[in-house]
Amino acid sequence: MTDAGAPTRGARSMTAPLREVLVHRPDPAFGAAFDNPAHGFRHPVDLAVAHAEHDAYTDLLAELGVRVHRLVVRTTDPDLVYTFDPALMTDAGAVLLRPGKTNRQAEPRIVRDWLKGAGIPIVGRIGPRATIEGGDVVWLRPDLVCVGISLRTNAEGARQLAAIIDAEVRVFDLPYWRGHAELVHLLSVISPITDNLAVVYPPLLPVGLWTLLGELKIKTIAVPDEEFPTLGCNVLVVRPGVVVMAEGNPVTRRALESAGCKVHTYPATEVGLNGSGGPTCMAFPLRRG
Repeated sequence: MTDAGAPTRGARSMTAPLREVLVHRPDPAFGAAFDNPAHGFRHPVDLAVAHAEHDAYTDLLAELGVRVHRLVVRTTDPDLVYTFDPALMTDAGAVLLRPGKTNRQAEPRIVRDWLKGAGIPIVGRIGPRATIEGGDVVWLRPDLVCVGISLRTNAEGARQLAAIIDAEVRVFDLPYWRGHAELVHLLSVISPITDNLAVVYPPLLPVGLWTLLGELKIKTIAVPDEEFPTLGCNVLVVRPGVVVMAEGNPVTRRALESAGCKVHTYPATEVGLNGSGGPTCMAFPLRRG
């Protein structure tokens, strides 16, 4: 891992080569997350295991050529490890989002301070009455963004984002599913892999988004029911043909390999399954392309 030097910026894609990311290693707040049921963790956290898993993940990214920057800060927020959610990167700079989960509301300020220190401008922010989390925002094309309306992202958040970024924004309702206990973000049900391929979980995919994928001639790999809880639908593209996913999803892995992808995996019992965050969630993309 490295965090030396100032990063460059620009990430209007989920599939262009990933150059630089910002991560936050699990800290004592993550270790204590199960103590508060509102955090939604499934069992008491083994922080040593969480550290080992996060280190394996960031080491893997570094080995694959990604420059990894570390956000070093202590808070009472266990979810800061999922750095994808509090902001959105554009070519001009970062947009500060507004998480809908109460304990995450300070995260945009924390990320803002790091970005400013790194010389990355803030080009917009989501204001009052709006909520929107990065997990509900998907670049489908450099000029096309999909936003999911969920328990953490509302219509006003989508409207404000559309007014900030220079791209078409399509909005889709996500299902309530099992409520806050098993929250569904848009990135819970779709991961773009290339310009013409995406991994999806059809039972929870909005029909309008399914239709859009067809119109854009984007083929899909369907994640089986048994691999949805193990983050099979959350796939991080490092560069064309090279992806990272959580261990324990052999059917989805084989389908990706059959589609020509080189698949790398990492252990994800604590930071992944317990905290419900996959490889995309744990890295804020500072630069792609």
